[in-house]
Order: sequence, then C-alpha cells, then structure tokens
Amino acid sequence: MINTNNVEEAKKMLKKEQSPRIVLAQNDEFNRKIAEQAKFEILLSVEKGNRKNKIRQIDSGLNHVLAKIASKNGIAIGINLKEIIILGKKEKAERLAKIKQNIKICRKSRTRLAVIGAPVQEARELLQSLGASTQQIKEAIVF
Repeated sequence: MINTNNVEEAKKMLKKEQSPRIVLAQNDEFNRKIAEQAKFEILLSVEKGNRKNKIRQIDSGLNHVLAKIASKNGIAIGINLKEIIILGKKEKAERLAKIKQNIKICRKSRTRLAVIGAPVQEARELLQSLGASTQQIKEAIVF
C-alpha cells in the first residue's frame, strides 16, 4: 500500500509494488493526478480526511470527474472496513454517509468498487445495504 502525498514518489513506489497495487487517497489534487498518470488497481479511502460538510452537500472526496478518470484507467474505488469498525458512532455514521454517496457516483460513472477487510458475503451485504446496484456488487473486488 502506497501512503505518500508526493505524486512522483508514489509513481516510483508503484513500480516496485506487487499486485494488487493500492494507493491510499490523500487530498483532491493528489488523487486526480495519481489517477491520471499512474498504473494501479485501487484508490483506497477517498472519503477519509478532514472534509467539511456543507448544509446541503456532503464532501465525500469523490466527484464525477475523478470517478470517470478512475473508470477509464481501470482503477477501483476502495473501502477499508478495518478503519470504519474502530470509529465511534458519530464518525462511523458520517463515514458511511460519505461511502453511500461515493457508491452512487461510482454507479453513474461505472467505476468499480473494492472492499478490504471483510469476508466476501459480508462485503456484498454491506454494499447492498449502502445502495450499490447488483451489477456493482457482482463486479466488486473483495479481499
């Protein structure tokens, strides 16, 4: 798993990384540049971070532009359940709301999903409860 906020350094690390190559999401600019320029499989935890919600909008870290770039380059948007399990009630609810919004954006742009840290059946049930389509659940990468 690549955890750096420097695009050039991340590209060098990706060349050495074995499959599946996973990049931990950072800020919006980094996420877009790495999705456009590098070859990897999963962009993990896009919803994580100190993002401020507005009155009528949730800032989930994923927009339609990044989702289309990820879809075009074969990058899946990853959900890390190990991180979500240890959160408190309020943080967990906020994170799940952001994930639900990201699933909706991924459905519109036909971007694949990936779930890390859960058995296959539990991951599929979670995706279904968060509003993923049956097509998204079938194509989801689970490990």
